[in-house]
Amino acid sequence: MKRLLIVHHTPSPHCQEMFEAVVAGATDPDIEGVEVVRRAALSVSSTDFLEADGYVLGTPANLGYISGALKHAFDCSYYQILDSTRGRPFGLYLHGNEGTEGAENAVDRITAGLGWEKAAAYVVASNKPDKAAVQACWELGATVAAGLMAD
Repeated sequence: MKRLLIVHHTPSPHCQEMFEAVVAGATDPDIEGVEVVRRAALSVSSTDFLEADGYVLGTPANLGYISGALKHAFDCSYYQILDSTRGRPFGLYLHGNEGTEGAENAVDRITAGLGWEKAAAYVVASNKPDKAAVQACWELGATVAAGLMAD
């Protein structure tokens, strides 16, 4: 069975709504043979990353950057997972009220260093996520999970 790891930092109701939509998409009954594991960014371990076949990352964009929690997750695991996770697919959802470019660039740099493959367009929402953003989160979770199912 393949494993999708969702690493998230959900400090607000808006981030929670996006997270729940990602989980709903990833656990759609039509997706078979994929276990979905959810870990808060402050509790995820390098073992969690190593045991997963793909990833969805979720974070608020704070002061134009990823959350300290998601940064901490990578700081604690980066070198342990560097050579073993190359080529794995990932997706990203971000919530930011202004200036998410720095957060997007940070994820681009981290995942490029790890050699991960972007599996879907990033989902970025501001203020309260509208129906289109929530649907895009659902599709993000479903897309990354379904891609694992096809492997």
